[in-house]
Amino acid sequence: MNQPRTGRALLARLAVSLVTFWVIVTAVFFLLRLAPGGPFDGERQLPPEVEENLRAAYHLDEPLVVQYGRYLGMLARGDLGPSFKQKDFSVNELVASGAPVSLTVGGLALLLAVAGGIGTGVRAGLAPGSALDRTLMGVAGLGLALPSIVVAPVAVLVFAVLLGWLPAGGVDSPAHYVLPPVALALPFLAAIARLTRGSVAETLTEPHVRTALAKGLPAGRVLRRHVLPVALLPVVSYLGPAAAAMLTGSVVIEQVFELPGIGRYFVQAALNRDYTLVMGVVVVYAAFILTFNLLVDLAYTRLDPRIRLGGR
Repeated sequence: MNQPRTGRALLARLAVSLVTFWVIVTAVFFLLRLAPGGPFDGERQLPPEVEENLRAAYHLDEPLVVQYGRYLGMLARGDLGPSFKQKDFSVNELVASGAPVSLTVGGLALLLAVAGGIGTGVRAGLAPGSALDRTLMGVAGLGLALPSIVVAPVAVLVFAVLLGWLPAGGVDSPAHYVLPPVALALPFLAAIARLTRGSVAETLTEPHVRTALAKGLPAGRVLRRHVLPVALLPVVSYLGPAAAAMLTGSVVIEQVFELPGIGRYFVQAALNRDYTLVMGVVVVYAAFILTFNLLVDLAYTRLDPRIRLGGR
């Protein structure tokens, strides 16, 4: 691999990611300010002088461009600002308290989706057209048809209420981290299984694979060395947006299972017009999404030597 060329290509990807991050932050900042209502609107109207003092304290009385420049300066220092509604905490503190829960649920869901999806897809792809293949793909099709917003309440009803095997919500024990990742991962597991199955079945018909098998190489070695590196390319491509969707999809899961993650903070902040808290959650999610996409690009070059960051 041409190291200087690869280094320049990697820097170019990083630059694109930073520009994309800036566009996201800018768009959300101005859209929040243009939306009806404000952080100090409520059921009880504040006296005009009190509201004016609050707006001055949070610099909301300044021109919008000045507020934008101030926020970018704070963001460059890693300061997400104060929360307008939860005045005892900064946005950094709220995000830091909720991030471990969201990352744990999202990480466990990602591991379950990848391991279960690839294992199921490989097993089905090795015997295309068989009864096992049809059964596994039928179950995967059912998993795709049931989104997390449907699976999560049903899982609570069956395993927490009716059977009493697992808790319905909270984060007090490891048992509380069983239902949320499973409910979040199932649709993605099904999608990865279908992708893997089709790719494995197609790769098995490639001339170099058929030649390796004809030469008498062990089937397990052919699968590991010749089939999986090529067959997993579509899966790796899917993992970038899937990982991002599992992080952002945890917003629904956290509401259903009453988890104190950043997704729940995001919903509350959006309802309360807590500008800085909404921006803080968006910044964290955007950083993760762009990081995942960059890692997917790097994983491509590891799985297929023909692909280069700086090549065609």
